[in-house]
Amino acid sequence: MTIGAGLGLSGGSLAALAGTRHHEDHLGAAGVPAYRPFHVRVERVTRLTPSFVRVTFGGDDLCCLAAGGSDQRIKLVFPDRDGGYATFPAGEDWWEPWRALPPERRNPVRTYTARAVRPRRRELDVDFALHGDGGPASRWVLGAGRGAPLLVIGPDSRHAGPTAGAEWSPPRGAARLLAAGDETAAPALSAIAEALPEGLDARVLIEVPDPADAMPLDVPRGVRVTWLPRRGARHGDLLVPAVRAAARALRAGRAAAVPAEVADLPPRPGAGDDEPLWEVPGERAADDGFYAWLAGEAGVVKTLRRHLVGELGVDRRSVAFMGYWRLGRPEID
Repeated sequence: MTIGAGLGLSGGSLAALAGTRHHEDHLGAAGVPAYRPFHVRVERVTRLTPSFVRVTFGGDDLCCLAAGGSDQRIKLVFPDRDGGYATFPAGEDWWEPWRALPPERRNPVRTYTARAVRPRRRELDVDFALHGDGGPASRWVLGAGRGAPLLVIGPDSRHAGPTAGAEWSPPRGAARLLAAGDETAAPALSAIAEALPEGLDARVLIEVPDPADAMPLDVPRGVRVTWLPRRGARHGDLLVPAVRAAARALRAGRAAAVPAEVADLPPRPGAGDDEPLWEVPGERAADDGFYAWLAGEAGVVKTLRRHLVGELGVDRRSVAFMGYWRLGRPEID
């Protein structure tokens, strides 16, 4: 999950990742919290495509960062206006003290997806989608150099109990999979595609700003990845018809053809803001072997979910959808 303009996550999803429950609820048998700050530094900055930059972080602390799932969410805490962390609360119970600070004294905090975690090498890869909006994340990544410090809030592998922050979890029996989203979901979608086992009928659709943003992925047989460059079109203009075609084809058990031209457009992003931004089904038997994972701009994701559930009749418990961000709005703190 990456976006320069911030993410429109629900308060519940943020709280679950941040650790707002009582301290005792976060400690495992060994007294290790589920989530905590990790001190890291920039090791490498790699321009992947016109819209994506990969930052590789290093640090001894990363030996204990857990790789909880293909779409594992983490939080990055960026330096304040003075370039440091003087006012950022210490310890794992940082969330409420941070929220209690005056806005001008808070370190900017944004949610991302861990593209790759290599504990033995003490490394973490995070892919940033650049939007040129001048937000704290965009400013930081464009100026980041080797050795620059950062704080990462993530799961500790030593924790004895379960952790949250990963939603990709196809139920047992799901053999036809659809994963789709925009550039903010591209890191998660890429990791999901590469981690799928062979033998499944899986479609991964990724809408990006530019044709050059398509990146090669090492995916198993049966997994088909399609990059959908907008070329200036609205968010969702390509993704919505492509998801509709892929979902109908997967449920019918035939190869899906992504439409070359867009015939029908989704509602404007941001429509229906009273609807939930985040819904992940619990573990259950798959609906007819079909499972969908949708993430990206909230208005587009809601449109996709309404199509699958309302028009195609997919059981809502077989559709995970996440509004990573909302057009024109910053991340909900």
